Amino acid sequence: MKIKHFAGVVAAALLTLGTPAVAQETAPMKEFTLEDLNFGGTNYRNMIPQSRRLTWWGDQLVRLEAKECYLVDKKTGKETVLFTVDNVNEWMGGTPDKGLRSLSGARFLYADQPLVLLNYVGERCLIDFEQKKLVWHQSSADERQASAFNTVSRHTAYVSGDQLYFRSADFDKSDIQLTTDGSREIVYGQSVHRNEFGIHDGLFWSPDGMRLAFYRMDQSMVADYPQVNLFPRIAENEPDKYPMAGETSHKVTVGVYDVATNKTIYLKAGDPTDRYFTNVAWSPDAKTIYMLELNRDQNDCRLVSYDAVTGDRIAELYRETDAKYVEPQNPIQFLPWDANKFILQSQKDGYNHLYLFDKNGKELRQITEGDWVVLSVVGFNTKNKSIIITSNECNPIQCNTWEVNVNTGKRTLLDNGEGWHTPSLSASGRYLVDSYQAPEVPRNIEITDAKTLRRTVYFESPNPWEGYKVPQFSCGTVKAADGTTDLYWRMVKPADFDETKKYPTVIYVYGGPHAHNVDARWNYASRSWETYMAQKGYITFILDNRGSENRGKEFEQATFRQLGQQEMLDQMCGVEYLKSLPYVDADRIGVHGWSYGGFMTISLITNYPEVFKVGVAGGPVIDWKWYEVMYGERYMDTPQDNPEGYAKCSLLPMAKNLKGKLQIITGYNDSTVVPQHCLMFIEECIKAGTQPDFFAYPGEGHNMMGHKSVHLHERITQYFEDYLK
Repeated sequence: MKIKHFAGVVAAALLTLGTPAVAQETAPMKEFTLEDLNFGGTNYRNMIPQSRRLTWWGDQLVRLEAKECYLVDKKTGKETVLFTVDNVNEWMGGTPDKGLRSLSGARFLYADQPLVLLNYVGERCLIDFEQKKLVWHQSSADERQASAFNTVSRHTAYVSGDQLYFRSADFDKSDIQLTTDGSREIVYGQSVHRNEFGIHDGLFWSPDGMRLAFYRMDQSMVADYPQVNLFPRIAENEPDKYPMAGETSHKVTVGVYDVATNKTIYLKAGDPTDRYFTNVAWSPDAKTIYMLELNRDQNDCRLVSYDAVTGDRIAELYRETDAKYVEPQNPIQFLPWDANKFILQSQKDGYNHLYLFDKNGKELRQITEGDWVVLSVVGFNTKNKSIIITSNECNPIQCNTWEVNVNTGKRTLLDNGEGWHTPSLSASGRYLVDSYQAPEVPRNIEITDAKTLRRTVYFESPNPWEGYKVPQFSCGTVKAADGTTDLYWRMVKPADFDETKKYPTVIYVYGGPHAHNVDARWNYASRSWETYMAQKGYITFILDNRGSENRGKEFEQATFRQLGQQEMLDQMCGVEYLKSLPYVDADRIGVHGWSYGGFMTISLITNYPEVFKVGVAGGPVIDWKWYEVMYGERYMDTPQDNPEGYAKCSLLPMAKNLKGKLQIITGYNDSTVVPQHCLMFIEECIKAGTQPDFFAYPGEGHNMMGHKSVHLHERITQYFEDYLK
């Protein structure tokens, strides 16, 4: 199998400048610990690339530190102090022990005014830092479950004790309770549909801040999953509402609260049974609400407009269907310079691109096109009538920033054309803060003038691994099982790699939708655990199979109705490549993954028991009938409609095939992949006489938090040390 390398190796090297007459002693290279490498470790913060906390004040750039705010000169990068935390406490009459302690959360929301928004001793405060005084304040208490602040009206909506409240910009007015029936079964103002379809919030202010749209989710009909709190003297029942594939799901409606009338109406969207309402957006004049509405089969998506005053349905503006599924992820966005036109993101031509519509739903043109993906809309440049986007047009594993003219579609690259860029746009859209990484660049930050394309180097992170035994990182492609599609891989080798030796090799796998492992960030986005394993003498190999993200609809939908099947075939193409390498010990190949990667781990070790000697599966899906409605049915349909697919993908019948050593790990209170998955697989292993190992973390969810993550990764490592090395 041929392999294509497109980038070199990142390796630790000792450079000799001249030949000294006398041998010089050099300090020994340090070794990593999990306290250095793991996010829960005590030294982790010192081992990641440094950055700078930057924010925009209109077109002015501000750096935030705990004790000071600095104004940054965009042409030179030089900084001057704007104000300090001591200044704020002096202006507010506070003291360091009772007043503000950090400016890191400061927000400059008004482009043309010297105002900073701070949360000061339980209050939301606007301070004029030129006049050096408080100009407005509002309580910020009780905003525990959700909150949304509107810049224009300065009103706040929040959820506390499961009830929705309105908090006026007028400090003297009492909060208004908008609901009375909120509970664990009736959920207001929070994310719904289990955070699918790009949903992250449940409160949506109109542009003028005088109307609030909000989600109401009735999940009283959804079955409880019996989670248990083990920590009290007598364990307590703490059930989760968990709608499993093919079972009854919740019902969502959208309410609208009018500040002027103090009344609430609900959008007349019809029966919410087996429907998804997502990507709520407002018209610029705050009179119309737009939603993308999806049927339960998720193959019929419609953009619908509603009257925000009456709740009446106005019109269906757009409809998209697909033989497999439609997956809306972004709300429509109106052009700042033309309130009669909006952009919509869609994969209808095979890749996620931008389309221009008028407000009546007439498609005017496709703005971007090509065999690449628009990754995000960063913002707009009003003067140029352009959109700032990120895309992977330069390379499938890169993320670069472009300016796209709405009228002509002409694209202008705004960065260096390499690596992975995360831009932040100024108010006018002319300036960008461009934070980026590349395989050999820990992090650089540049300030870009989109008009002149001048890039000012503002910050370059030192290599946090200087002085350590850094492994060798490389990247390349291998053909997928279809024989034509390029799949990207990453390999991590020990620092003292010797190609004449044979090494145990661990395949790290995820493989599922909406994720990827390999990209052009520092060290090709390598997970720090791979460095730890390389230090212990292993090679790790990571492959993004078909079904993973950012490669277009056909690539992503290849797994439809048969999760795990095409992915395994692609992963085995990676295995065949590994076997072709003289330094990979084909008798010592292991596999590890978490969540979807746990599913893939058990799939691989039971379908190919002659290949994989050891596996560690974390939080694994075992049978998709126990997974949630929205995600599970999108990719598998229901168990009733696709019984053959569910049977084919289930790992329960595969328990009898286990030959190698397998450790299964779960958070005992996992509310994403519930423990039923692991336990039922173990039950099948008992019946079959196979012997997996099992470990559970009491009280933990789908991922181990804090320092428990260090314990987890030491456990994973030790399992390979015990049985693969």
